[in-house]
Amino acid sequence: MSLFSAILHPNIGLGFMTLGASLHDILTKLKAEPQKFTKLDVSYSQEDPVAEPIILELPANGIRLRFDGPEQRLRLIEILDFTKNRITYQDKDIAKAPNNQGASSSPRAAGQAASGPAFKNVYHRLFGPTYAGEYINTDSKNGLYILSYPGVAFSFPVPKSAYSPDKDVVSLLSAPASQTAVSVAIFYGKSWKHAREHMWTEILPSIKSTILYSKSKEIVPDEISLVKIHGGGRLQLFKKWTNSHFWLNLGETSPQDLVAELGAPDAIYRKNDQRMYIHKDRTASDSRSGSSSADQRRPDDLTDTDQSSVPTGSDESDDEAIEEETVGNVSGECFYNYFYLGFDILISPPKQPSRIPPSQMNLEEHQLPGASIIKNSSPDRLVATKVILHANVPGSYPFNRHRRVRWEVAYLSKDANDDDDGDVVDSEMHFDEIEKRLREEWKSIFGSKDDAQKRQRGMVLNRGWGDSPGSSIEFLGGWEDSSGGLSAKKLDDSGDSTTTLYGFPGLVFEVLKNGYVSAVTLW
Repeated sequence: MSLFSAILHPNIGLGFMTLGASLHDILTKLKAEPQKFTKLDVSYSQEDPVAEPIILELPANGIRLRFDGPEQRLRLIEILDFTKNRITYQDKDIAKAPNNQGASSSPRAAGQAASGPAFKNVYHRLFGPTYAGEYINTDSKNGLYILSYPGVAFSFPVPKSAYSPDKDVVSLLSAPASQTAVSVAIFYGKSWKHAREHMWTEILPSIKSTILYSKSKEIVPDEISLVKIHGGGRLQLFKKWTNSHFWLNLGETSPQDLVAELGAPDAIYRKNDQRMYIHKDRTASDSRSGSSSADQRRPDDLTDTDQSSVPTGSDESDDEAIEEETVGNVSGECFYNYFYLGFDILISPPKQPSRIPPSQMNLEEHQLPGASIIKNSSPDRLVATKVILHANVPGSYPFNRHRRVRWEVAYLSKDANDDDDGDVVDSEMHFDEIEKRLREEWKSIFGSKDDAQKRQRGMVLNRGWGDSPGSSIEFLGGWEDSSGGLSAKKLDDSGDSTTTLYGFPGLVFEVLKNGYVSAVTLW
């Protein structure tokens, strides 16, 4: 295994691991170098995986990464074992071989072990003087003294018997037992104390604004930070780190519009499996007079929830190549896979979008949020007709296939003067509460409460069956022929691949056993 070498950038990151980068992006890069990063350990809360932090450990490289749960952005980088890496700052090793401690600024020879950053080297040669640090008591005989600089902090062991608040930092850390740091933290903030208080909620600067990006040739697309669902096939996509957004109107937005706003898709997937067609007849027979014709004609959307290939599919780099992909396909129907944005978009001939929510029935068409003034009247023109938003929940079967994208159901937002609970219905909410709010919104289209429960009962889905060539890649998602491509397996095999689908007009939720939404399909 080759030694992991990286440059430390305070307030920015370590090598290619940039603060603010998504969990999907970091994992994808790590997995691309298996000879260097031989083991990846992901830890998360099984009960609350979308709220609690996610920890990614690289035991063979002495590195630990911490991501927040809701956005899955890198918040903290910790260097824990200096014998398994070589970290430099301004062309100098932060940890030298024992015989060179404090004596030379030249890089250590390959294979030489480093015990950790020496206080004298850090305080005198690398970063210079700083304000007094923070002493933290521990359960062991030694406490930890945190020597903090903007964006980086060093932890030095200090015997409890030797610590005194009256001692200055130089006197305290010059003792032989405290001369070498046991860990280094890289974060965003003016000090470690400040960073601890705001680490999981701090708004991080754009990755594109960092010095690492300006020196890189890598093209990073504008991230979509939030998708607002307005009903009736109208979606509002907000771009991260900007005030801009654009409307995606199902049945109207063209592939050219998508490429202009989002860039070319990471891959294109052919929609060709119709084995769940049998449920069309069942759903039609179950439908009542309260359902619109659009809702009756599209029951297959309940099961059509994962039309994505792994990122080794048919990658396209420009509009012309994308148009060529549709040649030979009678209908031109395909999915644009945006793995790095967190969603897939179905491109097909125009279809009537789902009905508008009851709460918007009293609005004129031009008053609806995102309503398009110019309508597309050509039945032969390809448009976006469906969107699948992926939550990238740790432990779910498709984990790390897509970046996590956050969403909220805008038409369920409570009035500001309403005394009832005004919590936004979003991607971090437990599905029981989402279901309760949606049933209240759509209760007028059902004949009775029993009718609502009957028509909204769950359909069980097992994605683990994707290893069988007889399974449907479209229904079960992610199966790849063993002769080529990557297998769509999780980082660990301990999770349950069984999920349940729940449908509402224009919405299908794929729900995990812990009650959180793994994906939501919109049409």
